[in-house]
Amino acid sequence: MFGTVKRKVQIWSVIISGCIGFTACDVQPYEDPQETIRNFRGNTQGTTYEIIVADNEVNFTNAEIDSVLAAFDASLSTYIPTSKISQLNSSSEYLKITDETGFFKTCYLKSEEIFQLTNGSFDPSVFPLVRGWGFMDDVESPLSQEQVDSLLANIGFDKHHDIKFDGTAIELTKTNSGFQLDFNAIAQGYSVDVLGDFLDERGQKNYYIEIGGELLLSGKNLKGTSWGIGIDIPADKSSTHEIENVVSITNEAIATSGSYRKFYELDGKRYSHFLDPKTGYPVQHSLLSASVIARTCTEADAYATAFMVMGAEKTLKFVEQHPELNLKVYLLEDDGAEGYTRSMSQGFKTYLSAE
Repeated sequence: MFGTVKRKVQIWSVIISGCIGFTACDVQPYEDPQETIRNFRGNTQGTTYEIIVADNEVNFTNAEIDSVLAAFDASLSTYIPTSKISQLNSSSEYLKITDETGFFKTCYLKSEEIFQLTNGSFDPSVFPLVRGWGFMDDVESPLSQEQVDSLLANIGFDKHHDIKFDGTAIELTKTNSGFQLDFNAIAQGYSVDVLGDFLDERGQKNYYIEIGGELLLSGKNLKGTSWGIGIDIPADKSSTHEIENVVSITNEAIATSGSYRKFYELDGKRYSHFLDPKTGYPVQHSLLSASVIARTCTEADAYATAFMVMGAEKTLKFVEQHPELNLKVYLLEDDGAEGYTRSMSQGFKTYLSAE
């Protein structure tokens, strides 16, 4: 699994009024026998997936979906000791392996692009910090400055290694044995795109794919309209999911990252799972969640994480300065009085069903 920490977004008014029953909702699954064959659910990456097909024919099976996801995990899951990324992380100096699927290469190169564009706010080399701050195993006390500095010596996606791709071969040389990668902030979104490519190849035109709250929407829903997606109210560790707003999407992806569900508190201080790769510390700004609409779920996932590191002001400026990325962003910030405020990029407004 990838140990996802992103909050769910909910599907809204796709077949019936309200949300279809998956883990983010209290509504029971839609059980009309005529429509059940259009719905596919399962477990993956430490969370769940759901696929809804709005075409007249379904040209794949649940077993095929599970097979695609298993191959994906075998390449990119840090929780599988034999995965490609785990093998590379375990190497101390040099390793050459084969990755027939090409998942690692694609994820690495896209991560490199986003790392550069965000000036390092998105950095998959933070794995040592993720572990150090206890987001894979519990910690008894916060890290000291000395411990943070020690871990920071291993961080930097543009440092500590040289990597070459030749066909299906990956050749990694480390100049720092502590350099390790974690694609958790992009891989789940990428896996959604991988399933989208699979459905496209099978001739599906109208579908909804969700893995752990990352979504890709194609064509129309069963009512013949755009897919409606609900964004949660940012309530701390709440077991319920109340809708804050609804967006209408087709032929794009949406991902939301939030700091209010995954955190821990020690000695009265909150520690967010969003880590600043430059300081080595959890971020301390007021941004509670960032929802990103993008051309691919890979980009939506990665940029949502980067924006949680940047904070609201830098995020809106970044989106404005990079129109070529075609990103639309919706931000919810702590107002300092047990509430929140909204801000959004100009392009996001056209997607809102309610304001």
